[in-house]
Amino acid sequence: MNKKTVAVTAFALFSLFFGAGNLILPPLLGFKSGDLWWVVALGFCLSAVLIPILGILAHAKLQGTMFDFAKKVSPTFSLVYCYIVYAISISLPSPRTASVTHEMAIQPIWDSSSLLTSIIYFVLVYIFVVNRSKILDLVGKFLTPGILIVLVLIMGAAIFGLDFDFGISQFNNSFTAGILEGYQTFDAIGAVVVGGVIIISINLKDKQASYEVKKGLIARAGWFAGLGLFLIYTGLILTGSLFGDSFDPEISRTALLSGISQKTWGNTAALLLSVLVSLACFTTAVGIITGTADFIKGRFNESQIAYTITAIIGCILGVLMGQFNVGYIIAVALPALMFIYPITIVLIILNVLPDKWASVKVFRWVIAATILFSVPDFLGSVDLKELMPYYLTSFPLGEFSLGWILPAISAFILSSIKLNSTMPHKKIALNHFGLFIGLLTFFFIFSEILVVKLFGEIHNVILWLQLLLAGTILLFLVTILSYFVFILKKTRK
Repeated sequence: MNKKTVAVTAFALFSLFFGAGNLILPPLLGFKSGDLWWVVALGFCLSAVLIPILGILAHAKLQGTMFDFAKKVSPTFSLVYCYIVYAISISLPSPRTASVTHEMAIQPIWDSSSLLTSIIYFVLVYIFVVNRSKILDLVGKFLTPGILIVLVLIMGAAIFGLDFDFGISQFNNSFTAGILEGYQTFDAIGAVVVGGVIIISINLKDKQASYEVKKGLIARAGWFAGLGLFLIYTGLILTGSLFGDSFDPEISRTALLSGISQKTWGNTAALLLSVLVSLACFTTAVGIITGTADFIKGRFNESQIAYTITAIIGCILGVLMGQFNVGYIIAVALPALMFIYPITIVLIILNVLPDKWASVKVFRWVIAATILFSVPDFLGSVDLKELMPYYLTSFPLGEFSLGWILPAISAFILSSIKLNSTMPHKKIALNHFGLFIGLLTFFFIFSEILVVKLFGEIHNVILWLQLLLAGTILLFLVTILSYFVFILKKTRK
């Protein structure tokens, strides 16, 4: 495994995650976050960078297909999960690429309707999907570097040319706002889908490579790709925060990105970025519909008719949804993401864990808890939360649409008790140490929420540090107590 192979694979992963439609998300986050841009950036990168990269690491371990991610729950569940993911992909992120193209490249120049843009856009998408042309692959090799160069110039002009004079954050909780906006990248779902594509590509290039070599290659490439995404997303959020007083507070995501490019490098840069983003959006739409059509084709004994019908349905859905503005599509996507994203995150984490910590029993318990406690978040996103029993809607973090986290962790611990009780003392100690680190990390991430919840407007850095210290001591004592309970239980046996 040479450095060139790692670099090429890392850039391929970066390009797959660096969807053009995602570029419009970070600047508006920064624009609204003010002096708390760094907190928003942490939340956004947690769900839009770290989780997707963990998805790639899971693929490095499994070295299979998307179906393998959920098959420990059951083959039927895995199949249903695959169908849901592909249905969401062609119904929301694919049409959004047409909407981004219209708002950034068509609307500023021609006075044409979004419906006309959407029709022409997806007619062209259908032609490329059916003919499987390699032209887009060749064009795609130059699009990502081109977009990166323009973005780096824009971010550099803003960061080095403007005073670091930030406004006040518009978010009630900056960290969770970043997490939930990171959902809109669809990158966790993308990791589950495209990771299998990377595996196939590596197998085709080097059929003699061992499991460990491929695992190491994918893991290293994944971390490098993640570092690139982190730098770009954080830079865009910081750039957006520097323009907090330069635009209308109600400005749209696409208008903000175009406006920032105009203010930093003029109309030429804005036009160039619009063209590059539009072409990249087009390749993304072709990739999504092609991937979905390939999946359905495989389910119907390699039927070309199934492939064509799926492509037609995907393009029709694209036309119907793509005529709406980006903000509307993002709002419509929220309920679906509130349901499918927690399941995807949990599947990724469980597949990353060693097999001894992620048995079939653990998979089933944790996924069941995640599904059950994701329903209130789903209903809340469509203003129907009152339909759920009170005890399901009042869990910690539920008000931030993250009520599934603690039940999922609890299900993981409870389902692991029987497994751990048969382990020798050393393994029990190591497992508890890992649990302590995991809970401590979770506590650190959500400590800001606790400070705001408990102390309102009087919170400060010292109070936050005191809470961290007290929480760390408490978690340590609980972990030690749990360890001795397990030891005593084993000794009695």
